[in-house]
Amino acid sequence: MTRIALVHALSHSVAPINEAFARDWPEAVRMNLLDDSLSADLARNGRGLDAAMHERFQRLAQYAVDTGAEGILFTCSAFGPCIEAVAQRHAGIAVLKPNEAMIAEAMQREGRLGLIATFAPTLASMPPEFPAGAALELALAEGALDALNAGDAQRHDALIAAQAAMLRDRGCTRIALAQFSMARASAACAEASGLLVLTTVDSAVRALRRRTGQPRSA
Repeated sequence: MTRIALVHALSHSVAPINEAFARDWPEAVRMNLLDDSLSADLARNGRGLDAAMHERFQRLAQYAVDTGAEGILFTCSAFGPCIEAVAQRHAGIAVLKPNEAMIAEAMQREGRLGLIATFAPTLASMPPEFPAGAALELALAEGALDALNAGDAQRHDALIAAQAAMLRDRGCTRIALAQFSMARASAACAEASGLLVLTTVDSAVRALRRRTGQPRSA
């Protein structure tokens, strides 16, 4: 069986990706590594993705590799360069940034893409992951992550859905939710905007399965 390491910087990312695996690739052996200080430290240190942050990601990845992981999926979208460095060091296994599969799917469609995040640094780090010239409209669902942290999932979803409706009014043809923790809001966004809503979790499972050479279930 294929062993997949899921590395999380937000506790809210754990459930959505594990639910996607349980639904779409239950045979995979999952291990979850959570360091919920990563996002908080990034937000407050003012130094961005510095050498110390890169080293933390390398240590997390090496631990996963040492346990026999054949693939590593990082589920927080604000750390792209750190994940790319891990992929370079561990070129023999599948290392995925959280958004790359969703981005590939999003770029198969025409028109302006509305990208919503609840964690502000994501809106700085994620756009460069898209192909040059991609038509993006960015939106921050302010207060949504705080609401989720406080246990108010309904408010979290409503704040994100409001941004989806706003992006539709700005001419977007589809919506992408930038973080794994936002996947739960996809239905609310679709209802509020009437647009196709892309999430990261299902795309990531499909991509990992493909890159580790595992066939799709019948």
